[in-house]
Amino acid sequence: MRIIAGKYKGRKIGFPGHIRPTQDKVRQAIFDTLGQDFKDKVVLDLFAGSGAMGLEAISRGARNVVFVDIERKCNLLIKSNLEAFGLLRGSTCEAENYRQDAFNAIAIAAKRGRCFDVIFADPPYHKGLAKKLLKTPHLSDILAPYGFLVVEHAATDELDFEVQMAAFKLYKQTKYGKIVVSYFQKMC
Repeated sequence: MRIIAGKYKGRKIGFPGHIRPTQDKVRQAIFDTLGQDFKDKVVLDLFAGSGAMGLEAISRGARNVVFVDIERKCNLLIKSNLEAFGLLRGSTCEAENYRQDAFNAIAIAAKRGRCFDVIFADPPYHKGLAKKLLKTPHLSDILAPYGFLVVEHAATDELDFEVQMAAFKLYKQTKYGKIVVSYFQKMC
């Protein structure tokens, strides 16, 4: 797996064997939808796994990326990927890496008044976590006006779109075989 575009284009990303990384073509499609230029954006990568989405955002100019994954192996791998890219010391991008439950991370970010331009979420499939994410209190509080929440989920996962419709609108939904990427935009 490699970075698709930007400053680190072509650099390898390590990933743990026990997770399914977002395919290159899906990552490319996500960034095509959101726009290639992430200059000065603040990004949250929930259920980060290898950190590929956040690293791609950094490569495209993100100012700050927060990686969150509860698994120790994933967290250590994200740290290793950040070190390999030289992003832990003296970088133009501030990268933060937390071993934390995604839902607790949202609550903590809200308490601290954090605000993100883009939130990526790729929870494990078939566990109801994508649906739970949309129902999470304070999720809309941590997303900037007109910011995007991008959720990758199994095509068979049913999401409750009505739950967050007051705060978000479904901007786009694209199916790639057995997975779907749902884009929600925060309404001002």
